[in-house]
Parts: sequence; C-alpha cells; structure tokens
Amino acid sequence: MTAKSVVATLRDRLPFLRWSVIRFAVGGPTFARTGQVGDGREEAAREYVLANSTVGEPLSVLAAYDRFARTRSVLVNVGDEKGLILDAAVSRAAPALALELGGYCGYSAIRIGRALAPGARLVSVEFSADNAGIARTLIAHAGLAEQVTVVVGTIGDGGVTVKRLVDEHGFGTGALDFVFLDHDKKAYLPDLETILDAGWLHPGSLAVADNVRIPGAPDYLRYMRESEGKSWRTVEYDTHVEYQSLLKDLVLESEYLG
Repeated sequence: MTAKSVVATLRDRLPFLRWSVIRFAVGGPTFARTGQVGDGREEAAREYVLANSTVGEPLSVLAAYDRFARTRSVLVNVGDEKGLILDAAVSRAAPALALELGGYCGYSAIRIGRALAPGARLVSVEFSADNAGIARTLIAHAGLAEQVTVVVGTIGDGGVTVKRLVDEHGFGTGALDFVFLDHDKKAYLPDLETILDAGWLHPGSLAVADNVRIPGAPDYLRYMRESEGKSWRTVEYDTHVEYQSLLKDLVLESEYLG
C-alpha cells in the first residue's frame, strides 16, 4: 500500500482527524445561523468545481464536487455513497415535479436534475441566499438550469415560500411526485406535515430523508415508523455520514399511501 493510499484510508476511516471536519464542528453555530461554515469552503468548492469539471456534463460536475469534499474540505451535501440511494429513489419515482428542501450548494439538485425526464422539473428550496447563488451557478454549469429552479426561503416561514411555490411553480393538489429532505433536521416532520396539509402529495409520491441518524431526525423517524402500512411505507437504508466510512447514518425512503 502506498503512502497516498494509506492517507486516503485514514481520511475515510478517521474523519475526525481531518482539519476541515474539526473546523466544521467549531463553525457549527455559524452554519446553523447562515448555512455556511464560515471558512469560505462553499465558495472554494464552487471555484474548484468550475475549474475541474466539464460544462454541460452533470457527472463531471458531481465527480469534481466529490473530489473537493474528500480531499479538501468536507461539505454537507448528500455525497457519493448516499447519492446512489437518492439516484435510485428518483428513478423509481420518475417525477414530473420534485421538491428539494435544503439545497445547500446544488450537489443533490444536480443529482436529481440529471435524472429527470424531458419537461420534468425540480424546485430546490434553500434558506441561505449565498448558498442559493452558488447552487444556481453550478446547476447552470452542469447544463440543468432549465430543469432545476432554486428558491430562497423555507417551508416554515409562515406561508411565504408555500405561496410562492403555488403561485410561481405549479404546486397544487396531487402535483408533487418526489420530496428530498436534507435541511434543518428539526423541520423534517413539520415541513412534511405542511406539505401534507397543502395536499401536494398523491398515493405513490416518494419522500427521501437524509441524515436521519446523524445529526438525527428522531421525530421524523418515529412518525414514519408509526405510520408504517397506514399512510406511509418506508425502507430504511443503513449507510454512512458523507465522505467517510466510520460514522453510520440512516436514509429513509417513504412511499405515500394516501
């Protein structure tokens, strides 16, 4: 085993040894408030991806994103391992209209957007205007600006974003085929309940939730387990926190039964 491969193995198995992970832990309050860690990694990721990927090729863009997150600074996008779970769910749902809650810097929007059929759309809701700007740049770089729209806001902002989704993006009764939840973990359940109350889902709609174990969304997990076979049917995927292989995570894929 070469020295380079030893370093790569240690990086994957011992994520806490990575300075960018330590820096993220220190910047946790800043991230919660602003959506960014505070050390410029999000802007650095944008510049790296633009310089190291091919315009109009989503797979090249995703590969550059993954290289940056593995070798430079950890990012909180869904990542390559869990991204395969997301890819498969999008394929099963074959959505005409999809919603992402927590766009961050556009990685998962690109994963979802590249799998959409012609004419299908994804609306990605991100609370940080700075992150939304990065996401728009990289979504356009991947050639997906026609399929993916980034909206600044939150579902829990008193109805402002919900109204915008209805008025400007065609959200309505039974219109939503797929939801990806990857934002504030405490908001998973209340935001899903808002979507249910709005009547946007239909039997067969899929909801995929990341980070259900770490940082954790216990209320959402409890709700889905209690709703099993009644209003939802859920598959639980044991996986890992993004860009390492030590910390276990959980992704839920839930089918709405009506």
